[in-house]
Amino acid sequence: NQSINIGVDTGKFQLDIYIRPLDIYFSVSNDEKGIKEAINKIKKHQPERIIIEATGRLEMPFIMACAKAGLPFVIANPVHVKRFAGAIGQRAKTDKLDAKLIAYYGEAIKPSLSQLKPETIQLMSDLVARRNQLLVMQTMEKNRLQILPKELAMTIKLILTAFKNKINKIENKIVK
Repeated sequence: NQSINIGVDTGKFQLDIYIRPLDIYFSVSNDEKGIKEAINKIKKHQPERIIIEATGRLEMPFIMACAKAGLPFVIANPVHVKRFAGAIGQRAKTDKLDAKLIAYYGEAIKPSLSQLKPETIQLMSDLVARRNQLLVMQTMEKNRLQILPKELAMTIKLILTAFKNKINKIENKIVK
């Protein structure tokens, strides 16, 4: 019975996922719908661990979904993954080490699982939900900026600045 390690490379708009040793690779959008789809596919394989690099914030909604689904995840230090890549002589094509490499790192190194307390999960979940609401409102204001006369632009720019600041504050809280 071989152990399944899943590597997840997080991008702003998509998640690249590699299931090792089954050699299954797929991508989903890095949003609620895509994450749900990824979790459903991953569950079927009963992974020993899902390894995802800590980028700062892009991985948060996915980690939350893993925690809620009771899936075993590892928030890996990107430096450790890069060192592993160097050790096996794999030069990444981009700054980002791909999902395949992250999965291999998980299988070879067997990093210990990350833990989130239930109350932490709830708080993070609330923060992620609030962040999503603010992002939606931010987009609406940006769209209005395109169509409103120039004289009114300043009223929107002030609000956009406020949204940006709030979103950053929430993201920093999530990371903490």
